[in-house]
Amino acid sequence: MPKSVRLNKSTKIILNYVLGGALFIWLTYAIYQQLVHQQNLPAALAHMQTTILERGLLLLLLVIGMMFINWGLEARKWQLLVAPLEEVPFLRAFSAILSGVTLSVNTPNRIGEYGGRILYLENRNKLKAIAATIVGSYSQLIVTAVFGLAGLIYYINNFQLVKADSYFAPNFWEKLLLGILIVICTFILILYFRLQIIVAVFEKVPFLRKLKVFIQIIARYSPPQLRKLLLLSTVRYMVFTAQYLILLYALGVTFVWWQGFFMINVIYLVMALVPTIAIAELGLRGQVSIYFLGLLSANTAGIVAGTVAIWLINLVLPAVIGSILLLGVKIFKDK
Repeated sequence: MPKSVRLNKSTKIILNYVLGGALFIWLTYAIYQQLVHQQNLPAALAHMQTTILERGLLLLLLVIGMMFINWGLEARKWQLLVAPLEEVPFLRAFSAILSGVTLSVNTPNRIGEYGGRILYLENRNKLKAIAATIVGSYSQLIVTAVFGLAGLIYYINNFQLVKADSYFAPNFWEKLLLGILIVICTFILILYFRLQIIVAVFEKVPFLRKLKVFIQIIARYSPPQLRKLLLLSTVRYMVFTAQYLILLYALGVTFVWWQGFFMINVIYLVMALVPTIAIAELGLRGQVSIYFLGLLSANTAGIVAGTVAIWLINLVLPAVIGSILLLGVKIFKDK
């Protein structure tokens, strides 16, 4: 066997096992450091411990079980998206999703999830799968924007974000923002069903032309497939919104559920628009939640505890599971 081949295989062994172990240690340490530096965490955990035990531990277990449904739906979406490239069993797709969560927690706007997912694919499909994953994120963004607009309409009709002045009519800035978001939402929805436009742009722009081969995958999806992705994204949105509502109820935050639903829609819209690092976004998420949900309930401690709980269950817990799964992943395949 040629020496260069032996060296290549040795390098792969080092990368697959030594680097994989080092990645696990680093991610575990990063998650731990973020947890211990969250200022609201001790008080929120104390509130959770006393309140949830009084109102029912079963509700907490229900929300944890729904976490697997939440990410299971995302796994099904990704399985459908990469099907033109490679047949991926559901369990492997689910493992890829959790590993993506792990790699996303320390990256801006969770872009690291793309790297975590493609580790489970053949080398020849990795770059193309990034484009496929973007389509899935796009469908989820559309759902977040549509529900966020519904929540914003409710908010504008019942509350005032900016103080009124003598120059503009009441709620002028809110209505202006709503109008801009409606235009943006309409545009991204039209573009979603005309993804070939993106491919055409890559063809016409010289420095993007070389990447055309990697993004052509997005033009393969038919309207029925794109509608199915939107449906799965909508069901997933309903699941993690229901998780939030159930947790708030379990923690003693009382309001009319549909009003809370609309306010949570606005919270998710704001969090989608603001650039953040997932593991470090708890402080901002807490402030946004207190602002909007605080208009419906004076139980600030319960709102903060609910925000921390949903963050722990839907982000930190999957990230921990994903970090363990990464230990068994070959970063570089044999072929």
